[in-house]
Amino acid sequence: MTDYSPTDPAGPVRADIVLPCLDEAEALPRVLARVPEGWRALVVDNGSTDGSADIARSLGATVVHEPRRGFGSACHAGLLAAEAEYVCFCDCDGSLDPALLPGFVRRIADGESDLVLGRRRPTTRGAWPPHARAGNLALSRMLRRRTGLRLHDLGPMRAVRRDALLALDLTDRRSGYPLQMVVRASDAGLRVTETDVPYLPRTGRSKVTGTWLGTWHAVRDMRAVLRQPETRTARGVRAEATR
Repeated sequence: MTDYSPTDPAGPVRADIVLPCLDEAEALPRVLARVPEGWRALVVDNGSTDGSADIARSLGATVVHEPRRGFGSACHAGLLAAEAEYVCFCDCDGSLDPALLPGFVRRIADGESDLVLGRRRPTTRGAWPPHARAGNLALSRMLRRRTGLRLHDLGPMRAVRRDALLALDLTDRRSGYPLQMVVRASDAGLRVTETDVPYLPRTGRSKVTGTWLGTWHAVRDMRAVLRQPETRTARGVRAEATR
């Protein structure tokens, strides 16, 4: 049986957590209540019209405004605003539990991994729509052919050292950002691992994979990432890591 307990017996770890946000007023109170104690929540408002930014601010989060639309734009704005040694990413729709992230960071701090991804495990039949699951499966197979990584999911919940991520020089500002992070990390020789996390039905309507069209756009963006050649930056990071 999978243990989803957020308890960290090795002691506290600290990180900044990036929460990309577009009209998530309904989910924000529950999500921010689950942010680990002592962590800074960076809610990146990507053009919300439902008062999300004001709600986040009233609940103690740091609000970053990113007017350029796109999941990657929001994530990268949060990365640039982060200051902690470790940075985590998590959806802001209530489908994932930020309280689990200390375990991710501990694995990096203990030298077990460099980039830890959450493998989504749906808790109910409707948590992960069939079209979104199919798109994720196809991309996982393409990623395996491109990098050799045997990952099952390219989900948005993850943790990494901030400096290591900045060194990868990510350029995608759309749906391909999470995949580009994994591809360039692999090209740079960073250790990429995954761990099971419960996946709950999201609060509200999905902006990316809630429809077939949204899934198609996401897969299109990610396929473009997989066609990119290894970058000089990634080669440099790998050389530095092996010294």
